[in-house]
Amino acid sequence: MDKEKSKVYFTDFRTKANGDSLITKLKRLIKRAGIADLDLEGKFVAIKMHFGELGNLAFLRPNYARAVVDVVKELGGRPFLTDCNTLYPGSRKNALEHLYCAWENGFTPLTVGCPILIGDGLKGTDDVEVPVVGGEYVERAKIGRAVMDADVFISLNHFKGHEMTGFGGAIKNIGMGCGSRAGKCEQHISGRTEVDAELCRGCKRCLAQCANDALVFDEATRKMRVDADHCVGCGRCIAACNFDAIASADYHAPQLLNRKMAEYAKAVINGRPHFHISLVQDISPNCDCHAENDVPILPNIGMFASKDPLALDQACVDACLAATPLPGSQLYDRMHGPDFCDHHDHFTNSTPESEWRSCLEHAEKIGIGSREYELYA
Repeated sequence: MDKEKSKVYFTDFRTKANGDSLITKLKRLIKRAGIADLDLEGKFVAIKMHFGELGNLAFLRPNYARAVVDVVKELGGRPFLTDCNTLYPGSRKNALEHLYCAWENGFTPLTVGCPILIGDGLKGTDDVEVPVVGGEYVERAKIGRAVMDADVFISLNHFKGHEMTGFGGAIKNIGMGCGSRAGKCEQHISGRTEVDAELCRGCKRCLAQCANDALVFDEATRKMRVDADHCVGCGRCIAACNFDAIASADYHAPQLLNRKMAEYAKAVINGRPHFHISLVQDISPNCDCHAENDVPILPNIGMFASKDPLALDQACVDACLAATPLPGSQLYDRMHGPDFCDHHDHFTNSTPESEWRSCLEHAEKIGIGSREYELYA
């Protein structure tokens, strides 16, 4: 007997003069996708999203969060927006800075219609260990306490490229995003980096990105090196280097990161009601954790929603791979470079050292959902 396909619902970003707004379209989409099937009456509802790093303008606008919040409240739920603190230095490494960042980027109780809670507390240490049923790499995931205290979990995802995982969608937003600082470290730890001294210019740009004292600058040689005892493999230094002098010391690192990330995502959603929304727009080549954003590599595609985060990610990937690269973008420039090798995959062509398939394959293996889906437009 054939396995039943998951249902993914879609609407584009087209609107007409004096017609429905994108906010109205998003509300209608999530209702069609079955958010009302969840028992929300009187329940605490965690809406997990990314508030954007200061300086980044690719993150989802607060208006979209407000639309989801309004529907949850309409259905009797008690929503709050949440995210966990980051492993790297920036504007979201503790709850105070994280909240100030969210407010500066437009996310306040007034604009989004609900409270904002940082899921793993003031210093990123308020977590709970959650068993990973069927996990192969993680026995107990370290998840932000507020995320796990919620009765219902909703992910609101900005689907975009990523320098390590190929793309960031639902599974990354859930798995990496809901991990406490210790949880993020556990997911990243397999990918320690190394510096090619011949390529290093001694600019120290990478140094500001390391939160773990793993980069050491040698004044005598004017070169950077990695202290392996402190490196957690977060990859921030790789993205910071303009000269390709830093790379992962373990070529399996992206695959291991992806599999751990999938297991963390399962820990978050397993055994409780959940629902997922992805907006495929402003598809920057890198994560919204960057304090900047490059131009989109692909055109805006649309809004997707599903009860299955794996099917949702697969549908978004398929839509992106069918799209035409935008001129002037990182993807377009690399595709037209002198040494271009076509991987027939927009995300790999944009960032050849990244890898995404292992995440979806492992997510299906451990029972998060199905990569087979029916798309309802």
